Amino acid sequence: MEERVNVDLEDFSSSGALLETFIQEMQSQDPLILIGIFVALAIVFLTAVFFGNLFGSSKVRNVVLLLGLCDSGKTLLFTRLLIGKFVRTQMSFTESCASYKCKNDKATSWTLIDVPGHESLRSQIVEKYKAMARAIVFVVDSSVFQKDVKDVAEFLYSTLTDNMVAKNAPAVLVACNKQDVAVAKSAKLIQQQLEKELNTLRVTRSAALSSQDDAVGMGGSAYLGKKGKDFEFSQLPNRVEFIECSACGDKGEDGDADIDALEKSLAKL
Repeated sequence: MEERVNVDLEDFSSSGALLETFIQEMQSQDPLILIGIFVALAIVFLTAVFFGNLFGSSKVRNVVLLLGLCDSGKTLLFTRLLIGKFVRTQMSFTESCASYKCKNDKATSWTLIDVPGHESLRSQIVEKYKAMARAIVFVVDSSVFQKDVKDVAEFLYSTLTDNMVAKNAPAVLVACNKQDVAVAKSAKLIQQQLEKELNTLRVTRSAALSSQDDAVGMGGSAYLGKKGKDFEFSQLPNRVEFIECSACGDKGEDGDADIDALEKSLAKL
């Protein structure tokens, strides 16, 4: 036992001597050289952290969320994007996930997630996937937009002011669906009316937003648009597009969907 202790102490003394020699050697160097060494090490460290965050975040953000109110045509649109066929759908109580291959030269693939439209279900599912969202396809029923405009605006407002969504700024593609219906509103009119409704919502909630300014990044809400100006989608850091489409198509079950514009936008992600 005594021999082992003596060996350990000897090793420790040897290590201490080496450390002392190293310190003396460093002290004998030109201070400018030492500063250069430390600066170089700092640059290497910061570069590694920066690129680790950059590429790390881009790898995990591979989800395209399909959002919208009930009966907006999300699930049929989901099916059309995946297999191109008309399939009768019904209300879902959980998310549907599938790999979607874009129609571009790179054949890029994203995870397409159809989120149920019911308010009691969607919040939990959006919370689950929002950090991974590369894009949000927000589906609007253009044929009943006038009736649903306030509900659509409420849902879109809560989505865009979410801190995680505001921070990551995924592309937002507003799919103005059911354009095959005669009374469907145009994408331009839908954009204009949503801007007005979102501006009204922002004003009515300004007091609550002000109280949460210090809580950004801690579960509060981000401010929508620019302060002191009426809201416009062009003020957002996200790439926002309004697209006219029809998951059903003008020939119903036997025809093709009119979703080319949406597919082209997804191919740009």
